[in-house]
Amino acid sequence: MVTARPLHILAYDFKVFKKAWRGVLFISVLSPLLYLGAMGLGLGGLLRSGNHTVDGVSYLRFIAPGLLATTTMQTAVAETSYPIMARLQWNRIYEATLNTPMGAGDVMLGEMLWLVLRLTGVGVVFVAVAAAFGGVPSWQAVLAIPVATLAGMAFGTPVFALSARLRSDNAYNAINRFIVIPLFLLGGAFFPIGQLPRVLQGIAWSTPLTHGVALCRDLFLGRAGMPSALAHLAVMLAYTAAGLAAARITFWRRVVV
Repeated sequence: MVTARPLHILAYDFKVFKKAWRGVLFISVLSPLLYLGAMGLGLGGLLRSGNHTVDGVSYLRFIAPGLLATTTMQTAVAETSYPIMARLQWNRIYEATLNTPMGAGDVMLGEMLWLVLRLTGVGVVFVAVAAAFGGVPSWQAVLAIPVATLAGMAFGTPVFALSARLRSDNAYNAINRFIVIPLFLLGGAFFPIGQLPRVLQGIAWSTPLTHGVALCRDLFLGRAGMPSALAHLAVMLAYTAAGLAAARITFWRRVVV
């Protein structure tokens, strides 16, 4: 039975965001915009002066969709790591919540709704600013917003599942060092995947970020095709579904006595 209870979790997350929005502004907006300006206009200007393009387009238009996907990945990991652990273990918000008529399913659904809303907001702002920079040549870039949101969910749901198991935050450093940062650099945002050794190409294509970057780029440039788009979506959906299934197990085990 569908109820309005998850909306209370959504409202709570929004109130927390309103108090802390300055702290998350850098990772969600300013940091990618700095990359967009420095790499797209700065390095892109050097490429233009040498009459070079990347995959037939300006460097600015090449990296803009990649930065969109990497930004939603970073935002999703940030939203489902420390905040979830805090509510589970440090300030025990969930413990108090579950002493109300709300159940574990309401809490998890509310958090997932907030994550979708948060990632969509990041995508809308990023596409708007990229358009102002001249990095959006096709109207199909609007469709990249839900694609980038899905790419973020493909990371957010597994991290949510992991957060429900953890008793300390030590693992988050490893996630950022060995997953988020390498994928940010090698996931296709800054240069074509084909430039990597074959082994690294295989690793990159096994992750949802590379598929998110590729599909966002195709949409930005107006060249998305149905077979490839479906393949990219299938990978991101598979990761998201697996993450939700794992979260359904780990979160219930943690909060349901």
